[in-house]
Amino acid sequence: MPNRPRAVTVGEGLAVLVAQPGPLEDSPVFERGAGGAEANVAAVLTQLGVPTAWISRVGDDGFGRYLVRHLGERGVDVSAVAVDTDRPTAVYVKERGGGSGTPGDLAAGASRMLYYRTGSAASALSPADHEAAAALLDGCEVVHFTGITTALSDSATALTDSLLTRPRGDRLLSFDLNYRPALWHRRTVDAAEVLARHVRGADVVFLGSDEAAAVFGTGDPDRLRALFPQPRHLVVKNDAHAVIGFLGERRLEVPALALRVTERIGAGDAFAGGYLGALLQGRPHEHLLRFGHLCAAAALTAVGDGAELPPPARLASLAALDAAEWARLRYPDAVVTENVAS
Repeated sequence: MPNRPRAVTVGEGLAVLVAQPGPLEDSPVFERGAGGAEANVAAVLTQLGVPTAWISRVGDDGFGRYLVRHLGERGVDVSAVAVDTDRPTAVYVKERGGGSGTPGDLAAGASRMLYYRTGSAASALSPADHEAAAALLDGCEVVHFTGITTALSDSATALTDSLLTRPRGDRLLSFDLNYRPALWHRRTVDAAEVLARHVRGADVVFLGSDEAAAVFGTGDPDRLRALFPQPRHLVVKNDAHAVIGFLGERRLEVPALALRVTERIGAGDAFAGGYLGALLQGRPHEHLLRFGHLCAAAALTAVGDGAELPPPARLASLAALDAAEWARLRYPDAVVTENVAS
């Protein structure tokens, strides 16, 4: 089958309600959107030309139907999304600052997320969802999930543990730490132990240096590599706007692009999607990291969780620049210039 999914993401999706700038209580309308780490990665992969499926659970409600339709319209295979008749679809509200100085208003350009996910359909994810989607999982080349899904519930942890132990063959398992303290505070298990187990059990791992420091006691890339030698691909994103990528014993640092940040939400997911997409296309190590940066830049310069990417051919040409040309790049100027010239 030509459209057999090469990648499968497993995890929560959320309906997003974006308020107008100013105090939340004064917003008369909200812009609807879609979010969730694994859903975001799936959307990036399909834009890169990688057939991708999303495994999840949504409520039997309008938000759930919207999420399934939204991902489906973007080319994601949603055949393994279960509809839960007893639990609602998770929602988060994005509050945006207007800078008015009035009580309840945030600074201009600032944002705050309010999550409503306790008891959601996705929190009921379990190994049964894994088995129901066995054909998708066994037929793909990479399975991606995050620490958010692992943190949702005991049954969700059982699901992600089952992904670690499922026979893989040549299939890769990809894990993004995505540490969310608020989710783990409701659990009785040790977050560090669970997350370390998942890092060690994956083939491709993405860590933010700040979240790694919070969970594992260090955000230093070399110490993290010493702590976690098991994943062949280990990517550490740091506060200096660079990424350190380990491929086996090789260590490579690639600086991020110059840009003006509009919104940080979804950038890490876009990076993971870009990296995995380039990996499935057989690109060299440096290009994997550059694809990650380019896709993250698309998310950082947009409003909302989802990254709308430039054409894949343009991404490939930018990823192939020499070091000096890459250092001079500013996003999205390079993309706009190319579109005008063509």
